[in-house]
Amino acid sequence: MATFTSAPLDLRRLLQKLAVMISFSIVCVSILYLLLGRCESDSADRSQNSPMGWYNNKTVLTAPDSLGEDSLDANSSGKDWTATRRLPHALIIGVKKGGTRALLEFLRLHPDIRALGSEPHFFDRHYARGLSWYRSMMPKALNGQIVMEKTPRYFVTPETPSRIHAMSRDIKLIVVVRDPITRAISDYTQIISKTPDIPSFESLTFKNRSAGQIDSLWSPLYIGLYARHLERWLAYFPLSQIHFVHGERLISDPAGELGRVQDFLGLQRIITDKHFYFNKTKGFPCLKKPEGSSKPHCLGKTKGRTHPKIDPEVIQKLREFYQPHNLKFYQMAGMDFGWQ
Repeated sequence: MATFTSAPLDLRRLLQKLAVMISFSIVCVSILYLLLGRCESDSADRSQNSPMGWYNNKTVLTAPDSLGEDSLDANSSGKDWTATRRLPHALIIGVKKGGTRALLEFLRLHPDIRALGSEPHFFDRHYARGLSWYRSMMPKALNGQIVMEKTPRYFVTPETPSRIHAMSRDIKLIVVVRDPITRAISDYTQIISKTPDIPSFESLTFKNRSAGQIDSLWSPLYIGLYARHLERWLAYFPLSQIHFVHGERLISDPAGELGRVQDFLGLQRIITDKHFYFNKTKGFPCLKKPEGSSKPHCLGKTKGRTHPKIDPEVIQKLREFYQPHNLKFYQMAGMDFGWQ
């Protein structure tokens, strides 16, 4: 009887010891987990407050950026990644009133593009602030994502090609161009919306109207001398690094133009015609589902303004003026835009 009585007692004592050991193990693991979590949190806080502006979003860069940004090593889990601010891989450099805002908004639909919404004007106005300031303006991006910004004034500012070349010889450049006469009228329309008491388009077009002498230095007309501006860029960059977006086709066939831009950037064609619908009131395409929203979106009220009626005789004079410039531009760009 003693043997049979002691056996259950020994088993019960063994189970009690196992229970105590398991409870102790759970407590130890919990303490270790809390300590590791605190260390990781401190590390994340230090990264967020570092001069590089890093933050922890469970993503990581696996290689250094080609434009000089330091990289982070992957941790042992291989699952934590970090996004950083990097210098641009591509720039929309022009032209004003050509459709650069629309192009930027459309491109931001692509998951592999991180684009700055505002115009930093670094290479034309704020170059003295240095590349560190410029990089701090950029959105945070993951390895493999293309960082870009747009400042249309770059295309016509003489100093910008050499400055951009000094930053990166391999950068990709995008120029949105449209009929220079339509572009000039659109430019003037924007000007009078802010300063309505300026002289008429017709009077500003000429140095001497009776002699028919065009004032090519008037900004709305000067910007449209595309060949003259392109010459400066080709002194620093091969034509293969410059992509021209047809401004008129960006309105009539946004998916086609966006497809060619995605090809130029080496990206998969994710932005397609399913992303657009044509707004008859504004007269240009809008997004069915813009970035971060499930609602349709058109560009702001400042886009699609009604142009003033211009004297047909002045339009004809401008056609004659721009014709040789346009033909030279077609030859330099390697494509005919069909402007009459």
